[in-house]
Amino acid sequence: MLSLASPLAAAARLPREARDTLFLLAVIGWIVLLQTGHIPLWCSLMAAGVLAWRTVLTLRGAPLPGWVWRVGLLLLAIAATALTHRTLVGRDAGVTLIVVLLALKTLELRARRDAFVVFFLGFFTLLTHFFYSQSLLTAAGILVALMGLLTALVNAHMPVGRPSLWQAARVAGGMALLGAPIMLALFLLFPRMAPLWGLPADENSGRSGLSNEMRVGQIAQLVLDDRIAMRVRFEGPPPPANRLYFRGPVLSDFNGVEWKPLNSDFPRSLGLSPDLRVSGEPVRYEVTLEPNDKPWVLLLDAAVAAPEVPGTQARMTPELQWVTRRAIGSLVRYRAESYLDFRHGPDRPVLGLQDYLQLPGGFNPRTHELAVTLRREHGAGPDAAPALVQAALDRLRAGGYRYTLEPGVYGQHTADEFWFDRREGFCEHIASAFVVLMRAMDIPARIVTGYQGGEMNGVDGYWTVRQRDAHAWAEVWLQGQGWVRVDPTGAVAPGRIGSLQRLSAPEGAVAGAIRTLNPTLVAQLRATWEAINNRWNQWVLNYTQGEQLNLLRALGFDEPDWADLAYTLIGLVVLASGLGALWNLWERQRQDPWLRLLDQARLRLHRAGFALPARATPRALATAVQQQCTDQAKDIALWLLDLEAQRYAKEPSADLRRLRAAFKQLHWPKRPSP
Repeated sequence: MLSLASPLAAAARLPREARDTLFLLAVIGWIVLLQTGHIPLWCSLMAAGVLAWRTVLTLRGAPLPGWVWRVGLLLLAIAATALTHRTLVGRDAGVTLIVVLLALKTLELRARRDAFVVFFLGFFTLLTHFFYSQSLLTAAGILVALMGLLTALVNAHMPVGRPSLWQAARVAGGMALLGAPIMLALFLLFPRMAPLWGLPADENSGRSGLSNEMRVGQIAQLVLDDRIAMRVRFEGPPPPANRLYFRGPVLSDFNGVEWKPLNSDFPRSLGLSPDLRVSGEPVRYEVTLEPNDKPWVLLLDAAVAAPEVPGTQARMTPELQWVTRRAIGSLVRYRAESYLDFRHGPDRPVLGLQDYLQLPGGFNPRTHELAVTLRREHGAGPDAAPALVQAALDRLRAGGYRYTLEPGVYGQHTADEFWFDRREGFCEHIASAFVVLMRAMDIPARIVTGYQGGEMNGVDGYWTVRQRDAHAWAEVWLQGQGWVRVDPTGAVAPGRIGSLQRLSAPEGAVAGAIRTLNPTLVAQLRATWEAINNRWNQWVLNYTQGEQLNLLRALGFDEPDWADLAYTLIGLVVLASGLGALWNLWERQRQDPWLRLLDQARLRLHRAGFALPARATPRALATAVQQQCTDQAKDIALWLLDLEAQRYAKEPSADLRRLRAAFKQLHWPKRPSP
């Protein structure tokens, strides 16, 4: 059986250069591993292959490959990057190339100069991880890689003897601890003019499940995504889950296949205005929105005042959707007020409502026939609209319709198939068929997408909304009321609205086994982890300029601004520089412990009458002492040889602490009497 001591012993027998190279390769491998979820598969395989090749060459002591191999691999990587990303510039292409260059640079790792290039290329590659995620887990992985690179860098500056990697790691850890106060001061006080990671995201790389268009089946493909879309903290008790509708894109144009935002042929002056009327007490809350690379600010229906989004301004569209000037490419936190009781839109028929009656010709003929039948039974015109809406909902409740995540692929006439053939579907199928039927009955209607419901995290009290909570519902226009929300999914499956019947992603084997043993353990562990990660988001990622100014107020500033931040930071930097200078002066007076012990041995021998050079080596001292041919002299000579071995031998027999203790126990010769 192989034990852990075997590889450790084998590593200890390697030459120092080979050992240091293998350690650096392991650190680079960890850096590449952290990036595997963001780079193409071929890039991960190529980097792994190059690192494995370099490892074999190191273990065998074989020469490194020539420039032909390196240039060939580089050209291959550039060509593969261009084919994969269709460009050599931008975030994703740049990260792919930097990972490949880091791996290829190890193939010409010959001198300390090459090692330093690899070190700083590794530091730069670490920074690119934050382009994709700034989560606590990402930060923890990067911290491990950072300590590995610092250890390798410190080790490279210890050229004498064979210092252990643990010794280099302790020095690196001490340096990191000494630099931690400066990093903390920079984090707290460095003026925040814009988001730190402001690179534009690549097209179609968003995480949000919502879109500016909706094909039947699109949201159904997202519903099992368990990632967090946003977290909400309410001031006071949260509203009932069945009233939590977070409004996103509104889709009004239908071509028979997909729904898109309204593209009206009417002049803007004839378009509809929000005409929002609210009542009751507002719901005050704070949202921490995950990056979605879309300019959408998700709020509860309906908000009168614009939310305070850091770094940009939000505006409300005529359809009550809030949008910003730029895409949300990083985690943002904003406060808002919403009214759950509201009305919006015109009370009387206006020309702009014609946009919400349009249907393409040649689609869903049986749905049009159903509309004629319902109007014959319940009447026509604006006064009959509430009865027609209720009749459609009654049909959904009593007609054997079923809510399912696997409705199958729909054909050309999606509404016909839902109403008459399949009678099953997910929220987008139900909402689309309902709106088509409403328009066929001359009732203005449109589809609203967003998130509905969520779940409370019992650890930190935040309301968590996940991608699987993506939802689609309808709005119909009724005379005297304006736009009214109608969620036809609630008529088919009442438990889907709210929190009674939340959708869940499939569990893995480990999670399933744990749930079998303890049904609540998995939920408790996930809630705890999400609460910890949420604290990281609130305290670190959302530490804005407003938080900085609040800190200065707590320090005694009356009306702080960014100039006060700069002056305070400069003062702390000057103070830290002064302390560092004093530390440097003190360090200069300190001596290498090994050299100090050697100087003490020289001093003892000089007092005993030995005429030795001021820079005599331990071996020269041992040779001079051995001439006395006494037992005490032999002990001193052996101690001096052990001191030399501790510094220069491949496998020293004693450490410095034991040698220092033995020094005190030796019987040093005394100066002979004249």
